[in-house]
Amino acid sequence: MNNYRDIIKAPIITEKTANLTENNNTVTFSVDVKANKTQIKQAIEKIFNVEVESVNTINVKPKKKRVGRYAGKTKKVKKAIVKLKEGSSIELN
Repeated sequence: MNNYRDIIKAPIITEKTANLTENNNTVTFSVDVKANKTQIKQAIEKIFNVEVESVNTINVKPKKKRVGRYAGKTKKVKKAIVKLKEGSSIELN
């Protein structure tokens, strides 16, 4: 990966992730499929200037979709659940 901004694509903001953010000091991001945990940790620390305690990743497989007679698949996605150390926080609005 050339740039840290290429690794982190976007935050995932849902009810479940908002609950995790409030209770467990964790933030969920959509990341590059080829990125590993150490690259994700370094990118989060550099971009948001926080300390990361741990990173958990989830590979989401593509789903089959149809539109009329045309069949295809959605894109595969990698999610990263990042636990921040005490005193660190990221504001996502």
